[in-house]
Amino acid sequence: MVLILVAVIAIWLVVRQVGDNLKFPLTARKCTVQADGRVALDADQMANAATIAAIGAKRGMPERAVVVALATAYQESGLRNLAAGDRDSVGLFQQRPSQGWGTPTQIRDPRYAANRFYAALKKVRGWEEMRVTDAAQRVQRSAFPEAYQKWADDSEVLSRALLGDASGAVTCTVGRTPAMHGAAAAAQLTRNLVLDWGLKGTDPTDPTGLAVTPSDQRDGWRYAHWLVSHAQDHGVKRVRFGALEWTAKNGEWSQVGGDPASRVVAEVFSEG
Repeated sequence: MVLILVAVIAIWLVVRQVGDNLKFPLTARKCTVQADGRVALDADQMANAATIAAIGAKRGMPERAVVVALATAYQESGLRNLAAGDRDSVGLFQQRPSQGWGTPTQIRDPRYAANRFYAALKKVRGWEEMRVTDAAQRVQRSAFPEAYQKWADDSEVLSRALLGDASGAVTCTVGRTPAMHGAAAAAQLTRNLVLDWGLKGTDPTDPTGLAVTPSDQRDGWRYAHWLVSHAQDHGVKRVRFGALEWTAKNGEWSQVGGDPASRVVAEVFSEG
């Protein structure tokens, strides 16, 4: 009986240790971000992180604000657009309609939720000099004010990649059944790229793709990483920028040659 009890305790300790190290279940972990650090996310988490970062950049917020926003969403929802939470909390940041954040439908829109978070953060005097957890807490007013800090390092890795400070830093694998195909996928991809980044002049290459001409190398990698981050939910098959190309088949970036100042080109899966 004693030996069985010891064995059970040992197994429990191993499982607990593994769980603490993983932070999230391994199931469906399809994206990896490497930018002076490594973060692994599933497709939904990656898409949400990319949109949060894009909205921050679109608003002209500094990179530090994106780190705070990502750490907040990590803690509040695990970077998932939750339909419900504690009391009437909703969405990525678990914002509450009863506290004036908006209607449940509005808050479930990741762009709306991110915009509201950044607007609130901007009103916090001196947030730029605060620890990540302190800045987040001034917005969220959580019962666990220190909880956001544990996500600061991962959020910095994500921010570096999603704001274009690293090349070929976001890799994702796409399942056998992407959410969209063909012309519908290309059209939706174009619309959401414009909505997230505020781009003008996105150029449809044909019914199965699009191209964007960035102002510089950093912007190019912002858009390229956003496209890869949204590969699963937008049916992206291929992304190319400069001398590198990502494909859904391999899930990684590879050297293909080309002009480093060229357009960002994306191709979606065809119908059928």
